[in-house]
Amino acid sequence: MSTATVSAIEAAKKAAGTTAVANHYPKDAKYVGIGSGSTIVYVVEAIKEAGIDTSSTKFVPTGFQSKELVKQAGLQVADFDTVPEGTVLDVAFDGADEVDDELNLIKGGGACLFQEKIVALQAKEFIVVADSRKLQSRLLEAWKYIPIEVAPIAVNQVLAKLKELGSIQPYLRMAPLPHDGPMKEGPLKTDQDFFIIDAPFKTLLTRADVAAGKGDGNGKDGLWEVDQLARTINEITGVLEVGIFSGVNGPQARARGLTGGQKPVAAYFGMTDGTVQTRKASQ
Repeated sequence: MSTATVSAIEAAKKAAGTTAVANHYPKDAKYVGIGSGSTIVYVVEAIKEAGIDTSSTKFVPTGFQSKELVKQAGLQVADFDTVPEGTVLDVAFDGADEVDDELNLIKGGGACLFQEKIVALQAKEFIVVADSRKLQSRLLEAWKYIPIEVAPIAVNQVLAKLKELGSIQPYLRMAPLPHDGPMKEGPLKTDQDFFIIDAPFKTLLTRADVAAGKGDGNGKDGLWEVDQLARTINEITGVLEVGIFSGVNGPQARARGLTGGQKPVAAYFGMTDGTVQTRKASQ
């Protein structure tokens, strides 16, 4: 990409982050989830620039990089496993690799999908911040694979099962080669010392697609509905978590007696023309 294009994308991310914080950051927040990815840099920046009193706020990161980001901003870090039992995060901000019309997400391009999901599920509101490239009508339109975190010992069995489900040449993600030191390549390891399998599938159906008769979404002819595929992959022995965020959002979860949901209540997309487009939950 040209320098001008990169600058436009970064400006778009900043606009989305600023708008999301202005609309959703509670002034009296006690616990705030901070996700991974390049867009979240601008969320933290917006919190600082807004002059919000964060002296009583603890920020819960979804991984090593987001933890370092919070620390460098001079904010208080609270690792997820140190948060008192029963604590509900006031809000959680995170990015996404792709977002569909029903606010289903694909996440895990940065290999933090497990932490990202447990933080989202512990928040009253989950807010997504991204740039326009992530805004699609269906999942797996532009982003081509689903990240899946798996136990190293189960990789071969999981790969075989994914092929049975219709995945098109799933593969184990390799770690990038170092710029210095010995040129040794191996599987990427997550913060849990698990591996990541990236599994391409055909473009996923939404619930509305199934209701409209565009397919049953149960995997016939390789066509899956978002929720059905997420549940099916999660049932494979050896899978820790799948990078599909679907189901219900925070308010819907609380109405059912739960804490939070995988789906965001709103997603903010920075557009290349400087505007911010919002996709909100219908309820």
